Amino acid sequence: MRVVLLGTAAGGGFPQWNCACALCAAARDGKLPSRTQECVALTGNGRDWWLLNASPDIRAQLTATAALWPGPGPRDTPVRGVLLTDAEADHVSGLTVLRGAPDLKVYAAPPVGTVLAPARGALDRYAPWQWADSLADGGFVLAGGLVVTAHPVGAKVPAYVPPELAEADGRWVTAYRVEDLATGGVLLYAPCVGAWSDVLDELCAEADCVLLDGTFFSADEMGTAAPTGPGQAAMGHLPVSGPHGSLAALARHPRARRIYTHLNNTNPLVDPASRARAQVAAEGVEVLPDGIEFAL
Repeated sequence: MRVVLLGTAAGGGFPQWNCACALCAAARDGKLPSRTQECVALTGNGRDWWLLNASPDIRAQLTATAALWPGPGPRDTPVRGVLLTDAEADHVSGLTVLRGAPDLKVYAAPPVGTVLAPARGALDRYAPWQWADSLADGGFVLAGGLVVTAHPVGAKVPAYVPPELAEADGRWVTAYRVEDLATGGVLLYAPCVGAWSDVLDELCAEADCVLLDGTFFSADEMGTAAPTGPGQAAMGHLPVSGPHGSLAALARHPRARRIYTHLNNTNPLVDPASRARAQVAAEGVEVLPDGIEFAL
């Protein structure tokens, strides 16, 4: 399985367009590497590629990745579809960029599919797509020899969702376990995690690589709460640091390659010279730039 980190930033990217914080200013000055909004591409055979989420930056991300360029026909594409982890705007709005590509398949949890119904109708007018329940019993197989199971890991509802839809189903956020049948390699993809659970521990224990939510480094990063309060977890993201943070949880799984993604512009992990980056590196957990490819 080949995996490409197309984008590694949270919503708004890095630098964020409307933020003048010190980190964003440093990125604009070229002192820190910029990051596009979080998205991953993977393949089991080098021909059939699948996107994990569809960021608003998807056009630039596809253009920057030669393996995802169109061809051999004028309208052929190696992109076969998209697996959505949630309905947040920074994970679904890239679907509009992909409009017109025939026969794409989109997997999403039931509440995500429901709230996207108007967009689905509009996109299908450009070219019919297949829309599937990612939480269907038994999982599903992707072209290229990849077997996927989706696991609910959160109930955070996007702000744009009306109340009558928000209460219908609590499975708003999912993680994906992707296994390559040829190599046996297992990827766990969980860019949005509001709270750690036994399920995540079980999934990490059998994964060769964990791509995990690293949105916020500390619980009070946005000035919303003390470390013992809801803090960034109330925004659907478990902080990295602290006794109950994700870094402490990942320490229980040293066998897996562990990588943080979905980094907010306020997160000191975007600075390679920060103490936060050194702390994470000391635990054997990585923060990688956009465009990195690796194999499982």
